[in-house]
Amino acid sequence: MHWFSALSLGGLVLVVGAARLLRGRLFATFAFVILSVFTLSSLGMAETFSPWLGVYAFFACTVYVHFLMLTRPRMRGLAYRLLVSLPASWFAAATLLAWPWALLSSLGFHPWVPWLPYVVALGGALDSLLTRQEVVDVSLDGTHVDGLRRIARGEAGPARALQVVQITDPHLGPFMSVGRLRKIAERAVERKPDLVLLTGDFLTMESQGDARYLAEALAPLAALPGRVFACRGNHDLECPDIVAEALARAKVRLLVDESVTVETPAGPVEILGFDFHFRRREEHIARVLAAHPRVEGHLRVALLHDPGAFRHVPDGAADLVLSGHTHGGQVGLLWLGVPGTVLSALTRLPDHGLWASGKNRLYVHRGTGHYGFPLRVGVPAEESLLRVHFAGLLGGGGLPGT
Repeated sequence: MHWFSALSLGGLVLVVGAARLLRGRLFATFAFVILSVFTLSSLGMAETFSPWLGVYAFFACTVYVHFLMLTRPRMRGLAYRLLVSLPASWFAAATLLAWPWALLSSLGFHPWVPWLPYVVALGGALDSLLTRQEVVDVSLDGTHVDGLRRIARGEAGPARALQVVQITDPHLGPFMSVGRLRKIAERAVERKPDLVLLTGDFLTMESQGDARYLAEALAPLAALPGRVFACRGNHDLECPDIVAEALARAKVRLLVDESVTVETPAGPVEILGFDFHFRRREEHIARVLAAHPRVEGHLRVALLHDPGAFRHVPDGAADLVLSGHTHGGQVGLLWLGVPGTVLSALTRLPDHGLWASGKNRLYVHRGTGHYGFPLRVGVPAEESLLRVHFAGLLGGGGLPGT
């Protein structure tokens, strides 16, 4: 046990020191906070797993190696992801989830089923590596809803629906390779949607250094000229030039507080792309709306990365707002049919699905990838086709048909 403690504390000191030297105070502080909690939890669990301490130590080492390599982040190959990134993400998530067990163990108790967090996190790895393909019907009927609340998804109607593929939060990196995102883009094109709308957070630290990664991943979308639009998320502001170059190469039009009108088989659609703002969001949204008044007789779809800013969109200013950012709440029990997540339990932020406030509707995509917490747990990634039904909303909008 003494050697494992020395290994863990040595790994913590090495990573934080390298982070401070090579990437600066901000990343060093981030690494210190995350790894300190991880180290304390792993030390608390080590006694419980003492018969397999060598294996336990191996996985702990992958976590320190993963953070150490982030001091010089870049996209790495499949072997590295299989041997380091994926085991480290699983083990870090599991050990962070295991802190109640670790606390009891450090107090001399023998906690019940100490392996449970590791099994749960293993299922979370599947949630992170696989995307659930769905068809989602969204009905826009203009009904007024008091307050902000989650509402049921819609049903298919008699008029032709607007068909939209939304891609959000791919976070190109350890869990989202160029090849994986490219296949997602290929499947989006195969669905022959009217529009493909991207709502930001394209990169991670690993992929921010070169525009070719994202450009290659999104290249299949060039097969839909004039039908693919994007807005920026918070992480895109870390490397705006890289994101803009990559999207331009993939023939994706980036809307930075801009609007565009597109003719679709379901009728004319106005797309308004809000840029991400950390502060004074209400003023920002009001300014953009004033600069881009609604086009009469057009369905208006707004791209707004953070659903937390939806409350600042005036009633009737957009028929449908598409957001991401939350990764669906990232930790929950959606597989069991429980709609709530850790995010919705702790905050008032819309986490996933269809929401309403007044006449406005908000669809929060669960995300194509994820970032931050190492895994999704019980909240699968999303790869859906939205069928937006709006007949009658604009005085009979939509086309006859099925």
